[in-house]
Amino acid sequence: MKNPIQFGLIGAAGYIAPRHMKAIKETGNNLLAALDPFDSVGIIDSYFPDAAFFTEPERFDRHMDKLRRKGDQPMEYVSICSPNYLHDSHIRMVLRNQAHAISEKPLVLNPWNLDALAEIEKETGRKIYNILQLRHHHAVVSLKEKIDKAGIKDKKYDIDLTYITSRGSWYFYSWKGDEEKSGGIATNIGVHFFDMLSWIFGDVQKNIVHMAQEDKAAGYLELEKARVRWFLSVNRGDLPENISSKGQFTYRSIQVDGDEFEFSGGFTDLHTHTYQNILDGKGFGIDCARPSIAIVHDIRNQIPVGLKGDYHPMAKSR
Repeated sequence: MKNPIQFGLIGAAGYIAPRHMKAIKETGNNLLAALDPFDSVGIIDSYFPDAAFFTEPERFDRHMDKLRRKGDQPMEYVSICSPNYLHDSHIRMVLRNQAHAISEKPLVLNPWNLDALAEIEKETGRKIYNILQLRHHHAVVSLKEKIDKAGIKDKKYDIDLTYITSRGSWYFYSWKGDEEKSGGIATNIGVHFFDMLSWIFGDVQKNIVHMAQEDKAAGYLELEKARVRWFLSVNRGDLPENISSKGQFTYRSIQVDGDEFEFSGGFTDLHTHTYQNILDGKGFGIDCARPSIAIVHDIRNQIPVGLKGDYHPMAKSR
């Protein structure tokens, strides 16, 4: 039986952290230490009760360095679930301590930051992996295979992407509501969809923003093989009546040439699948992250044109 790989975790108190703990556990590995400025992290006990815990990055950095210098049980990978604007700094800290980084999306907020990280990869000989879990979803993989197999020259699919995930007022007081820290709504809740679409339908040819508000945004994205009208919102009032009347708080819909693409389930084990892929040497690196980071960066830095041209129908009534 092989020895477990030793992990660290940055951002243990956040929403997504338990999925990483579960993935580390289910791949047969161990969490040595976790870091978070908030100490509401009792969830760690459900997975790794012996893990060390730090609330200060300086002490976590020191702990990593001590373990590495002792040599008997250094951290080999560190998972990063911190706020978006801190991913870059935390990745750098991890690689300087001779560990590989596994970061949640977005890897960074600006495309040029990827070039600097690529240099640090070369300097340290360590790798940076991005969690792009939708690329492992069975329905998404099947759709990509279908599009690739069709191979219809000059064919552009018409796509409507709608994602509404209700958030309370806390959202706007947290780092997620601060565009400089989260990258804005298109980055915070949309980057994984833009990654999925560019992975399946190719490079961006046109990127237009029709509407950009604190709680919602809409635009048009033309890819090599698709014309995408998108609408993203954290406003519960944007939910379709048939969804809100059932007491549901999230609505996710992708229509491809008028047909609903169903992928509402199948998310439970995607992080574990992603981790196993990384440990098998097949993880998604910096170059895989580039297209979606460029898309959301361009969305964030555009002046909305208003409801002109081919816009998402839900933008009209908002």
